[in-house]
Amino acid sequence: MSSHYYEVALFGEFFSRDLKAILNRITLHSESSRPMHTREIVFEPLDAQHQRDMGTDPVFLRAKKELTDPDSGWYNYSVVLYTYLKPESVRVHPEATVRPWATCEVIGDALSFAASLGYITQQPIPTHPDTLWEVEVKTASPIRNTQETPLSHAVNAVLEVQLFMKGLLDLRRQDV
Repeated sequence: MSSHYYEVALFGEFFSRDLKAILNRITLHSESSRPMHTREIVFEPLDAQHQRDMGTDPVFLRAKKELTDPDSGWYNYSVVLYTYLKPESVRVHPEATVRPWATCEVIGDALSFAASLGYITQQPIPTHPDTLWEVEVKTASPIRNTQETPLSHAVNAVLEVQLFMKGLLDLRRQDV
């Protein structure tokens, strides 16, 4: 067993015209729901291009904030910063992407905190109507691989979603 926290995920793509059918399929297999509106900002190191030129993948820092709270914001509120580590080997987890991640809760100006670590925000990529939408089916929060909560339970949960979305949304392992 490991002391790391992990995320288990599957990835897929779809066209916006398929969104209603996908939501209907998810609704059919759901017991309950709640409103959710999350914003994620991706930061890259100042020297990201240099790292790419040297053949190294830069480590991205991400900030995630739940926006359903009307008083929430990026400044003077709690924001979770996190980064993913290298995914576990496909030999160990062939069905799903299992990757360790490190998290940090920042109370205050999280965006300036990330900038002080040497990160800048990535520029959004403009889209057009025929753009594929990317989807991640993943664990809602970090999990620890223990006897009480083995990773296999989380892997089975995302594989269950993969099964009921089959034929409508192709979900697969992706080393990102």
